[in-house]
Amino acid sequence: MAAWVVSADRPGRLERTELPVPVPSPDELLVRVRACGVCRTDLHVRDHDLLPHQDRVVPGHEAVGDLVATGSEVTGEQRPRAGAPIGIPWLRGTCGACPYCTRGRENLCLSSRYTGWDADGGYAEYATVPAEYAYELPTAGSAGSAGSAGSPGHSAEEAYSAEELAPLLCAGIIGYRALRRADLPAGGRLGIYGFGASAHLVAQLALAEGATVHVLTRSPAAQTLALELGAASARDALRGPPEPLDSAILFAPAGDLVPVGLEALGSGGTLAVAGIHLSDIPPLDYRKHLFRERTVRSVTANTREDGRAFLSAAAEHRLRPTLSRYDFAAADTALDDLAAGRVHGAAVLRMPVPTEPPEPPEPPEPSEPPEPPDTGGGSS
Repeated sequence: MAAWVVSADRPGRLERTELPVPVPSPDELLVRVRACGVCRTDLHVRDHDLLPHQDRVVPGHEAVGDLVATGSEVTGEQRPRAGAPIGIPWLRGTCGACPYCTRGRENLCLSSRYTGWDADGGYAEYATVPAEYAYELPTAGSAGSAGSAGSPGHSAEEAYSAEELAPLLCAGIIGYRALRRADLPAGGRLGIYGFGASAHLVAQLALAEGATVHVLTRSPAAQTLALELGAASARDALRGPPEPLDSAILFAPAGDLVPVGLEALGSGGTLAVAGIHLSDIPPLDYRKHLFRERTVRSVTANTREDGRAFLSAAAEHRLRPTLSRYDFAAADTALDDLAAGRVHGAAVLRMPVPTEPPEPPEPPEPSEPPEPPDTGGGSS
């Protein structure tokens, strides 16, 4: 199959290659990828801001596709409905037993694993995903559920395409968690710093929930998009919002915007920092940036419940992702454009349509148990 890989010893390079179609483990699904979002985390892995955990790893953790095969242990509620699109997200596995997992905070599990970092992701024609971490997505052309445990569906005319679904799987889900971490009060004033894939989806959700949204970005194109989506204002971050904020989210990976965002908060406001990678934060002035109970919070990955809740909200409110589409063969160009700020909205890879239906791969043969060692003893 065609795929793109990141080398562990060659930062900044994405390489086109051919790989065998992966064989799903007993607890996994095999998915033929139809579309895959291009996330800034993929850029961090490519550039070794996040050191790859696997040599020649296939990046991509916003993959949408069709079920091809299931592992032998995938049964019952884990098995997707026939014909339902499958979503392969960032979070790929947790231990399920640590204090974080047992308290409903699996995003903080120290044994967590991630698609496109610890295991191959969606920049390929086929990908695997543990069934317990996959999402069943709305069915194109008919009413369907959103999320893996049943959620409100779309009518036929409102169904998301595979390309529209892709950025929901990380940009949408992590943005949703950032929004909740920002403690936005009902009808509150939300500031959004940076306006890429995640931010433009969160802005739509916050507006649908009744918030006033102010977007802070230096990009004229992003400012225009923000206003088209309904933001009350859109201006350079250093100019600041036109009114004090109740909550703010920093999506731009720029630590020097942390004091800027904190200073824009009103009393009791919260700044949520949504990036997995952030440049150094300059010194803070207590009275200027933190006094009057202003709070700064980080955002770390997401839980599966975050994903289900966000997909349910996306089904109810029908978000409109703005897409920059790239052919699969141009995945390297898509990441270069993302790095250079040339992507409008969310970048998505379009996979080529196979001419023939794929054949499910054969599962590996079970290994024979080893022969017992010869101890030289005899029967008595």
